[in-house]
Amino acid sequence: MKRQICNCIRLSVIDFVFLFCVATGIVFAQEGKVVSSYGPTNQDVSFEQIKAGRMAVKAERAKQHKDLLNSRYDLSKKTSKDIYMSGGKTIPEGPTANLHGISWEQLNNMTPAQIKEKGIFPYKPLPFPDHAEGGMLFPEMITKLLLRLVRFDIDFDLPEYVLPDPFPALYLTTRPDLGDIAKGRLITIDNYYEIFNGILNPKQLEGLRLLVTQFPQQQFNATEDRRTDRPSLGVTCFDCHANGHTNGATHLVGDIRPQEFRHRIETTTLRGVSIQQLFGSQRAMKTVEDFTEFEQRAAYFDGDICMAVKKGVNVLERGSQVQYMAEFLAILDFPPAPKLNIYGKLDQAQATPSELRGESLFNGKAQCASCHPAPYYTDNSMHDLKAERFYKMELDNGMMMAHDGNIKTFPLRGIKDSPPYMHDGRCFTLEDIVEYFNLIQQLHLSSEEKKDIVAFMRTL
Repeated sequence: MKRQICNCIRLSVIDFVFLFCVATGIVFAQEGKVVSSYGPTNQDVSFEQIKAGRMAVKAERAKQHKDLLNSRYDLSKKTSKDIYMSGGKTIPEGPTANLHGISWEQLNNMTPAQIKEKGIFPYKPLPFPDHAEGGMLFPEMITKLLLRLVRFDIDFDLPEYVLPDPFPALYLTTRPDLGDIAKGRLITIDNYYEIFNGILNPKQLEGLRLLVTQFPQQQFNATEDRRTDRPSLGVTCFDCHANGHTNGATHLVGDIRPQEFRHRIETTTLRGVSIQQLFGSQRAMKTVEDFTEFEQRAAYFDGDICMAVKKGVNVLERGSQVQYMAEFLAILDFPPAPKLNIYGKLDQAQATPSELRGESLFNGKAQCASCHPAPYYTDNSMHDLKAERFYKMELDNGMMMAHDGNIKTFPLRGIKDSPPYMHDGRCFTLEDIVEYFNLIQQLHLSSEEKKDIVAFMRTL
């Protein structure tokens, strides 16, 4: 009898959180009007009812988002004829922003207040395809290969030509002699061992196995409120970070409430993790181990610990599993940059005049090197660009056009492989990113100077 009593009261922390969340969910369901930090863990409707509700709004919300994209961007396909990503895909060319009757030169000569008042800033924050819903969303070039990643309620929004290579090249710092190890293959649980056995040590190989293993996630799981037709085992790290790089998959940050203030976030590359000191575009976590653990415990579930318990959180063991994953990530290398010397600067014997002029502008007038110094083109810090000087705080397709806040300085090595740009993907091409910073920093660059900076960044 005594043992039974002890067993009854011996609740783990996870058990307690689960019971608390269920109880809280019941209160919310009864009141119905509470704006809460928590999602409804205690569903009182079936999967079929949830799906029907989502499908009822899919077409209209997709149209609204498509209209927003067409208003902001020229989405006609424009790619380079002779510049390629390291995996072989041609890079997109821009700028793609629609200016609605005004020129870049005219924008150059306007103050932030004037641009804000007229509502003509071309690079406002980019909403999620259905911002009120959110969740992990994968481009079609990935879902047609991995059918388990198809959501029934939302389709990916950006055209494939502004996304990374679907089969990114993969380079290792430990074996540069091997070049691209992926060789046009998508690394998955089906082939990782065959490809990497004999190249990685046992800890790294086990870390890679975990990176290609499915674990439950908010939209991809076995519960009634999933967003897949069939119950799902979940997603893998490499579903977004394809081959240790990125495929442009998008999500909403988990650390902001309410929903309309959450930022869209594009998957960043994991190349060059070993030289970075901050992880996460805005969270400033100090180690890749912290970030790996954070992803599994919270980010996979929109930052909701209660949902994590309900849907099957995978609590990784820090001393082995997290460590092994980090050990593999630490050897992911940037792609080769044959025009750069050992200091990460252009070799003048190999660079074109335009590239050399671009490097000079990058380090001088354009002030890019203030945050992106060689050799890896990051200062491993965070900066607030205060872009909200240029646009009004208003609701647009379910997203509040609010401030971005501090954003991590991403390394620019291999940058041509990683469109779209900015933390939310609002700049589709390198030309767009140069136009963005030209306005934000009020640099007054000429059209030729902009072209030269783009030419330089393509060499990195």
